[in-house]
Amino acid sequence: MTRLMARRLLQLYAGLALYGLGIALQVSSRLGNDPWDVFHQGLSRRFGLSIGTWIIIAGAVVMLLWIPLRQRPGIGTLSNVVFLGLFADLFLYLLPHPVGGPARWAYLIAGILVGGFATGCYIGAGLGPGPRDGLMTGLAARGHSIRVIRTGIEVGVLAVGWLLGGTVGIGTLLYAVLIGPLSHVFIPALAIRRPAPSGAGAATMNTARAPAN
Repeated sequence: MTRLMARRLLQLYAGLALYGLGIALQVSSRLGNDPWDVFHQGLSRRFGLSIGTWIIIAGAVVMLLWIPLRQRPGIGTLSNVVFLGLFADLFLYLLPHPVGGPARWAYLIAGILVGGFATGCYIGAGLGPGPRDGLMTGLAARGHSIRVIRTGIEVGVLAVGWLLGGTVGIGTLLYAVLIGPLSHVFIPALAIRRPAPSGAGAATMNTARAPAN
């Protein structure tokens, strides 16, 4: 294994662990989950099993929807399906229960910030999109607006999750407002770039990229 690949794998799994922590913090705040976790929590409350188990099940089902879209999963995609729910359940078990408004708000803000940083780690590793993101990009590749697709899917899972008993609140709104700007900052900052080719190949590539006069 090359040093670069080892670094990418380390960042991938660190990102998944931190994303699980972010989920656990926001869920534990009881001030409102992000749309997908409203859905996962609603399934947990209605049908049993843990939130993390439903994260795994939903991720696997969503990845099956990639087949007609001809999307190809990477190791990051498969790791997301398996490990994200495990990390979420682990941190939900380990985190102390927040008591009082200030502690709950601290959990909420920390959860959103950690989630934004974790998104940068995970995507920056460049080892494949998560199952939910891959579904959105796959549908967008069929000629649809990714903003419309993302909004439609997230509003749909939010509505179903709320009907099932998932927690919707100010945290849901704050997540929707803040996760985009946070991702915009952290994704480029944490992107692992492959080394540029050297020698004659690099010279040829640089010549090919030079603008014509």
